[in-house]
Amino acid sequence: MERERWLLMYRAALRLDKTSCRGLFSAAAILGVFFWAVLHDRPVCWACRADNWPLGLWRYALPSQSTMSRRLRDPQVRRLLTLVEESWEDDGAAEVKTIDAKPLPVGGHSKDRDVAFGHGMKTMLKGYKFYAIWAPGGLRPIAWRIASMRVSEQAMALEMIPQLTGGGHLLGDSLYDINKIYDAAGAVGHQLLAPRKCPEAGFAKYPQSAYRLRGLAQLGTPAGRELHERRDAIERQFGSLTAFGGGLGPLPAWVRRKQRVHLWVQTKLIINAHRIQKLRQNNPQAVA
Repeated sequence: MERERWLLMYRAALRLDKTSCRGLFSAAAILGVFFWAVLHDRPVCWACRADNWPLGLWRYALPSQSTMSRRLRDPQVRRLLTLVEESWEDDGAAEVKTIDAKPLPVGGHSKDRDVAFGHGMKTMLKGYKFYAIWAPGGLRPIAWRIASMRVSEQAMALEMIPQLTGGGHLLGDSLYDINKIYDAAGAVGHQLLAPRKCPEAGFAKYPQSAYRLRGLAQLGTPAGRELHERRDAIERQFGSLTAFGGGLGPLPAWVRRKQRVHLWVQTKLIINAHRIQKLRQNNPQAVA
């Protein structure tokens, strides 16, 4: 299974690599080695050893750990990884989209300078968060970010929402019940539906967003509540992303600093998109 997934990902990188070859290793070759490490949940140095590859799968010299570390910071390599990710459809034209965040905790004694304590899973955790906007049934997120655990979901929502296209509804929990988030969604043709943080409280005296008033009125109808129940789809998508061999499990000890976490999560999203696509080809009724 890992061999099949790797071949699909590596061939996509080869097809999309329009960069000039820098030295012995092209951008696609660097990603090919990185894909092999991430697929097996191993550090990059593991994939730099020929005895960790099946006979005949990689026919060239392997880069050293130092070469991989340097080239994975290269903007051309990172851009190619994004092109590989974007080669899978994100279903951005869907009329219903959901927004949420998933904690990526690390040990409390981690020396990673990019992490901090923040709220996650109803407790204080140290680590990162994976913020995403996803269409139900989409192969990958429409928009996503990685940031420290202490960065609020509201702040990340304001960064991601401008990437939305088309129109429709954006479903969130009560954390997103803020006027400026309603306005940001409305500016790109989307109506945010988020329950009130304090349903029993009255409205503040300062002017309320017209989009917020419209959304809360819609949630007061049976049709609006039924629509908002579809927000659970993103919870299943987060669960699906983690619930298979090679999926996004707890961050390994060697995945630290924001840049490395971003590369790791991005590759896991590509692996998951391939898995879902294959599942649907074998079973057209499959949702996961």
